[in-house]
Amino acid sequence: MLKSLWMAFRPKTLTAAIVPIIVGTVLAYAHTKEYSLNLTVLALAASLFIQIATNLFNDVIDFKKGADNENRMGPQRVTQSGMMKVANVYLTASLFLMAALICGIPLVIRGGEVILIIGILSLLLTYAYTGGPVPLAYKGLGEVFVILFFGVIAVAGMYYLQTLRFHWDVIVAGLQIGFLATVLLAINNLRDIKQDKEADKKTLAVRFGMKFARTEIAFLILVSFTLGFYWIFKGIYFAGALPLVLLPLSRSLIRATWEETPGPKFNHFLAQGALLHLAFGFQLSLGLIL
Repeated sequence: MLKSLWMAFRPKTLTAAIVPIIVGTVLAYAHTKEYSLNLTVLALAASLFIQIATNLFNDVIDFKKGADNENRMGPQRVTQSGMMKVANVYLTASLFLMAALICGIPLVIRGGEVILIIGILSLLLTYAYTGGPVPLAYKGLGEVFVILFFGVIAVAGMYYLQTLRFHWDVIVAGLQIGFLATVLLAINNLRDIKQDKEADKKTLAVRFGMKFARTEIAFLILVSFTLGFYWIFKGIYFAGALPLVLLPLSRSLIRATWEETPGPKFNHFLAQGALLHLAFGFQLSLGLIL
C-alpha cells in the first residue's frame, strides 16, 4: 500500500512544489535579511500537499478518460494498474487537500486577502487541472497553469508572506523556476503524445506536433538561463552566473528529447528534468544569498 501511494505521489514531479517556496524565501531574505522558518515550512507543506493531490486526481481522471491505458509508456499509474481503487484514490486526494487547507490557515492569517485568493484558486485548480467542465490539461492550458502556480505565483506568494510586500524580482525568479517546472510537463506530454491523441487529451504536443513539443522544451530551458542576465544587470552576479554550471545537463536533455523517439526512455529524461529544476533552484538561491 505504501509503495502504491509513493508511486501515486509521482516523486519526480515534487520538485515543482518545493523549489519555488525555497526561492521565494531566499529572495525575501536577500532583500530584508530576515525570514520566518515557520512560514516557509507551512507553505512548503501546503504546496507539497496540493501537488500530491493534483497528481492523485490526475491519476484517476486520466484512467477514467482513457488517457492512461495498458499501452502507457510512462511510469505505472496506480488506478490504471489496479493497485488502488478509484474511490480510494479520490479519498486520498481529498485528505491531502484538507491537509493543505489546514496548513494554509496560518498563512492566510499572516498574508490576508492576497494569500486567501491564491489558496482558494490553488485548491480549486487541483481538481480542475484534469477534471471538471474545463480541464486545463485537456485543453492545452497545462503549461500556463504550471508557469503561474508553480512559478510566478508560488515565488511571489512566498515572498509576500515573508515581507508583506511585492518586488519585481519575484517575477523574474518565478518565471525562471516556472519555465523549468513546465519542462517536466512538456517532456511528459511529448512522451505520451500518441496515447493523449487517442484519448482526445489536447495537450500542446497533440495540438502542434512533436517538433513543436521538442522546441518548447528547448525554449523553456534556454529562456530560464537567459533571464539570468536580469540579475547580472542588477549587479547580483552570482544569481546569474551560478546556474550556468548546469548548461551541460541542459544541453544533454535538449539533445536527448530531440533525438529520441517518444517512449519509455523519456522517463529517464523526466528525472533529468527534475534534477535540472532542483539544481537550478539551489544555484539561484545560493547566488541570491551571496
